[in-house]
Amino acid sequence: MILQPVLVDGVWRQPARPCGTFQAVNPATKKTLPDVYPISSFEEVEACLKAAHEAVDKLDSFSPDSIAQFLAVCADLLESRGQALAEAAHAETGLPVEPRLRTTELLRTTDQLRQAAAACRDRSWCRATLDITKNIRSKHGPLGGPVVIFGPNNFPFAFNSAAGGDFAAAIASGNPVIAKANPGHPGTTKLLAEVALDGLKETGLPRATVQMLYHFSPEDGLKLAAHPLIGATAFTGSRTAGLRLKAAADRVGKPIYLEMSSLNPVFVLPGAMAERKEQIAQEIFASCTIGTGQFCTKPGLVILKGDDQSESFLGIVENLFETNPPGLLVGRQAMDTIQAALKKMTRLGALILTGGREFPGPGYSFANTLLCVSGQQFLKHPQGLQVEAFGNVSLFVLFSHDAQLAEIAGQLDGNLTGTIYSQSRGHDDPLYERIAPILRRKVGRLLNDKMPTGVVVTAAMNHGGPFPATGHPGFTSVGIPASLLRFTALHCYDNVRPGRLPEELRDKNPTGSMWRLINGEWTQRDVA
Repeated sequence: MILQPVLVDGVWRQPARPCGTFQAVNPATKKTLPDVYPISSFEEVEACLKAAHEAVDKLDSFSPDSIAQFLAVCADLLESRGQALAEAAHAETGLPVEPRLRTTELLRTTDQLRQAAAACRDRSWCRATLDITKNIRSKHGPLGGPVVIFGPNNFPFAFNSAAGGDFAAAIASGNPVIAKANPGHPGTTKLLAEVALDGLKETGLPRATVQMLYHFSPEDGLKLAAHPLIGATAFTGSRTAGLRLKAAADRVGKPIYLEMSSLNPVFVLPGAMAERKEQIAQEIFASCTIGTGQFCTKPGLVILKGDDQSESFLGIVENLFETNPPGLLVGRQAMDTIQAALKKMTRLGALILTGGREFPGPGYSFANTLLCVSGQQFLKHPQGLQVEAFGNVSLFVLFSHDAQLAEIAGQLDGNLTGTIYSQSRGHDDPLYERIAPILRRKVGRLLNDKMPTGVVVTAAMNHGGPFPATGHPGFTSVGIPASLLRFTALHCYDNVRPGRLPEELRDKNPTGSMWRLINGEWTQRDVA
């Protein structure tokens, strides 16, 4: 049996004593794909760690412009190989080549890489701070160890461990990367790692700057997150796995950044319901079912007043869920997770209005599912009913009065997003002003009158939030340059001689345009 090679220290090599093997499955056909991938031993994991540790010092000698060039070259290479990448991802995920993979997601991925390259060249991201009077200077810099990235299954490009947002941020901030492929799309990740290796060869960066393994045991993943040689871990996936990794990392003081689960509550206030219920119903349906609901910003919880308007509204939404065919799920495990979540919610009093069953067909598919529960029942079991069904499922909560609505908002877990729909002429303003401050504390991104599923890669974006959406509310995984700061340490220099300082902290501005905080003033000037 021929195993696909792993990327260790700049070389594609046969795996060393693998613990097992696996194959990807096409979710559109449920058929196993032919390539066989190794489950790496911890011996191989440690080989990556050793090579990455040696690359740390080498990478320190490269200028930000050199690192930026590597990111830009990777973006160019991804574009030139776009069709092959899209076809590989389509076979492993069932996502359509056009427009989802080839145009939309690949474009987002190359844009992230180029934004990270621009931040590298500009250097303002490192927040150079100079106190000239006391001769103390500081800036953000590399961690001194590799960043280990665990990629998710739902975005084979944009969040991929070998090309996505965490990858771009870790490299731009000067760290080597060890990419752990998601078992759902190992072949796609291999192609992306090939792009990265070609980029390293073209730009001359250390060959172990990017390494890639397909899989290893959960126990070895915990050992890796706690290993003395790593700088940090980035994980996107289930809460169960994320919390185990966090516990392992926290025990030894290693940084770990997690994106785990989010229901993204949507509040539809009475005035908005009366004003434009058909439009809002269409928007909720579209947001719940785009990508078959397998977006981390899918609205899994919708809160509205239980009255005649909402009864009519529920009828519209239910009809949309029933009459539109569902899309594909990423695999069998996604089906099992949805069924487990539905079992828990119905046991606690939620009623299935439509769906709730596997959808017949050749691929992994689940009927569009809508549930409903009273506000009173929700408040009896607020934790149990806040269970993420990662797919085309949403729970509607019907509140009876304004005080109950505020209480529901107060019982929400931490989420990536929270949305409030209100009437355009101000009828809902008093109620908005009552619940918005509560919701603001519960979410990373607060929205008005739009669905949360779009996560635009812009400097102002926050794709983060309070626990359990993430492991820390102060960081974002989307939005450059802010996302770079996760993978940095604050380097301080006290009375260090001028010639020994990093360029960013010397009297002369190294680029002429870099922003620095000098004696409390943000400026681009040199020190006089």
